Amino acid sequence: MRAFCDNKECSDQLSYLPATTSKFRQYEQFGLRVRSFLNLGIHHRLDPVQLADVIGVKILTLDAVSGLSCEAKQILSDASLGWSGGATPELPDGSRIVILNPSQSPGRQAATLMEEICHILLGHRPSQIVQAAGAGQNHRNYNDSIEEEAYSTGAAALVPYRSLACDLSRGRSIGSIAKHFGVTQSLIRYRMRVLHLTLLSA
Repeated sequence: MRAFCDNKECSDQLSYLPATTSKFRQYEQFGLRVRSFLNLGIHHRLDPVQLADVIGVKILTLDAVSGLSCEAKQILSDASLGWSGGATPELPDGSRIVILNPSQSPGRQAATLMEEICHILLGHRPSQIVQAAGAGQNHRNYNDSIEEEAYSTGAAALVPYRSLACDLSRGRSIGSIAKHFGVTQSLIRYRMRVLHLTLLSA
């Protein structure tokens, strides 16, 4: 596969790590380590499905799952919650299953799958459906810092800082960069925001 940004001078002038807060530098390092499972260069597209296969993670879509409780189905299918996916606890054979929302775009599913893979690789405990007392609605427990770490690491693995900075410096559009990496434009904008990167021109 040909590198998207093939300007050697551009690449040579950029660090692999961003000049941003220490936690986002750490996420970047984690993201590069995740890419190493597939021996990918920073300019090449990462296929989360291939990565899942390499690390023994199985993928299902929500419509293929049977045996869910009525409460679980209500929470997971409620469009207002914007549910994208989740991973099971470790199964008896040591594997994990990631369940994805099939109604979302391939780019959104790629980010979700990467986030769930990173939860697993980083040793995070899966969130759980919590039953509310009385007549209250059930909900998933949620830890902001853990979710940020998994999402940001996954985003860094999908779109490495050095490659993104190089492409932006050459005037690539957000749309073309997103298409190359198989992600949404909103993920590219997120990466630009947390890495303090801007477009060469409006």
